[in-house]
Amino acid sequence: MKAQILTIATIFTLALGTVTSTQAAVKYNNDEVSTTLTNISHINKIEVYGNVELFVSDGTADQVKVYNKYYAENALVQSKDGVLRISSYNTKKLVVWVTANDLRSITANDNAEVKSFGNLSKIDLDVTLNNNASAKLNLDAYKANITVNDRAKADLSGNVTDYSITHDQSATVNQSNVVAANIISRVTNVIKANRPELAVL
Repeated sequence: MKAQILTIATIFTLALGTVTSTQAAVKYNNDEVSTTLTNISHINKIEVYGNVELFVSDGTADQVKVYNKYYAENALVQSKDGVLRISSYNTKKLVVWVTANDLRSITANDNAEVKSFGNLSKIDLDVTLNNNASAKLNLDAYKANITVNDRAKADLSGNVTDYSITHDQSATVNQSNVVAANIISRVTNVIKANRPELAVL
């Protein structure tokens, strides 16, 4: 009996030591693989490049979970000085779920997609979409600055006290479900229609 208790205690201790020293936890479930990056913290800005689908949620602690076979793909997830950079240029989208406590800025480029998981409750949030990037965000913020460039797409909803949006004429913006106390809206890169010249008699 003592030998069994000692064996169980030893296994438990080894398992606990393995969990605390591991930098990434990988879960295999048929073809689904997820990697939790445990050495990333203090995220205040996210930059996304390439063919990435990013889910963002609020949380008390920062966490980055990467799906697909992350280490087998041409993908990069790097954190430095509070900036989390995610890039992947594979044909299959790299799916990443980021939970952040103090996120203030999101920039998406290329064909990246950004989606909020629940409400993004922020005091001040800047979102910039470039190229063909898209975002579907449910905001609960005091201040939100949204910039949609090129042919990017933004589908926005939620409650914002000070809401500012700047978008190119070529961009697509759905903000009909945004409730804001103060709104500033600007359209940039307006294409002027060619007007036929009047003949002077």
